Amino acid sequence: MLQGLFKGLKDLIYPNSCLICKNIIPAVEKRQLICSGCWERIEKNPPPFCSGCGRHLDEQAIKNNACPGCAKSAANFYFDRAFSPCAYTGSIKKLIHEFKYSGRDYLGKYLAEPLCGFIRDYQLPIEYLDYIIPVPLHPSRKREREFNQAQLLGEEIGREFGIKVSSDALVRVKATKTQTELAFQERWQNLEGSFSVIKPDLIKGSNLLLIDDVLTTGATASQAAKCLKDSGAKKVILLTLAS
Repeated sequence: MLQGLFKGLKDLIYPNSCLICKNIIPAVEKRQLICSGCWERIEKNPPPFCSGCGRHLDEQAIKNNACPGCAKSAANFYFDRAFSPCAYTGSIKKLIHEFKYSGRDYLGKYLAEPLCGFIRDYQLPIEYLDYIIPVPLHPSRKREREFNQAQLLGEEIGREFGIKVSSDALVRVKATKTQTELAFQERWQNLEGSFSVIKPDLIKGSNLLLIDDVLTTGATASQAAKCLKDSGAKKVILLTLAS
């Protein structure tokens, strides 16, 4: 009783505010970092999915089985399929920004919820995958950020579905420019030779779930998948939180 009283006093004096809209979150809401309104406004990425990047296909793109970007692009993705539960806009974009750039590593368990829900809802064959591989950060970037957001998301998925996470099988050996500063073709050139496999025996013959937070052009994930395939991976399925 006293614990509940003290918590009530704390909420009265220091009420929790939503990370997105900054409004006070009612004490009755279970989610204490994001209000239910902002959570419900996250834009989902429903089927049908592009065979390349995994984004939603509109009616005009369905006949090509690919979105306009993938249909026009000469780039070949090295991952076998890609999926994203959310569109990279609005609430989810703000949350990912808070997650990555404001040191809010504890958001990982919240942001993994849409990923786990997507796996269940669309019955992704996760039981046939051998390992979860988070897209790695270069050591200098990880020191700056203090954590790898893809690794935290991957660990949450691994716990939920009982899949092993190998966060050190694939490493980033090249410190590249920030992708957001580059044009489309420059992004692909920027990432050539960026990754290396240091556990080839683990990768060879394995079916892998490659995890990252966001897919934009797909250049980062594709180069990571290429490195895994060059080391003998059979299948690489990409799952990102948003695209």
